[in-house]
Amino acid sequence: MTVLKKAFEHVRNFALSYPETREDHPWGESAIKVKGKTFVFMGLTEGKLGLSVKLPRSREFALDYPFTQPTRYGLGNSGWVSASFKGKDNPPLDVLRAWVDESFRAIAPKKLVATLPDVTARSSGASQPAKKKRAVKKLAAKKRNAVRK
Repeated sequence: MTVLKKAFEHVRNFALSYPETREDHPWGESAIKVKGKTFVFMGLTEGKLGLSVKLPRSREFALDYPFTQPTRYGLGNSGWVSASFKGKDNPPLDVLRAWVDESFRAIAPKKLVATLPDVTARSSGASQPAKKKRAVKKLAAKKRNAVRK
């Protein structure tokens, strides 16, 4: 099995390990979906591996890699990034897993994301807005109660 085939299978299996995911095959490629919405497009043809993911937080950083570009068909304007590898390239699996995770969290319903371990979200600071939102709600409730008295 080639390096690219192994990478394809690794990323595909990782993406399918998320809850409520399934795989479709439009246009001869793999589309990994959650609740009917695609969060990873993947293809392996003629010695070339390609994938696209939605990266609302790390898009600009991801585009610094030499193997990435904004996804075509207008998706790049919405935060989608495509990566491609060929020949004997050795795809950085840790980076690709992080991107799949970010894409899943961006596409999946919030209730489903809330069931996931918070390790990745916490390390990126993604849990901070939720804490801030709860603090604002508590403060608003205190003010309402003070006005009622």
